[in-house]
Amino acid sequence: MLEEIAKMLGEQLDVDPSTITPDTDIIKDLGADSLDVVELLMGLEEKTGKTIPEDKVAEIKTVGDIAKVLETL
Repeated sequence: MLEEIAKMLGEQLDVDPSTITPDTDIIKDLGADSLDVVELLMGLEEKTGKTIPEDKVAEIKTVGDIAKVLETL
């Protein structure tokens, strides 16, 4: 799942996916804004068929956070 998230972020933000780790902060390290995060999460929901609850979205700061949330659904 982490590789898929990194690939999507890399394409969306024009960043080398190999530089993205579970500890990468999506906003601080990658320069994403809130719209970028929403677009990423929507893409992941579409790809996985899972819906990320709004209360969990607020907890997401890093790439690893996204993977953890998706694993618990």
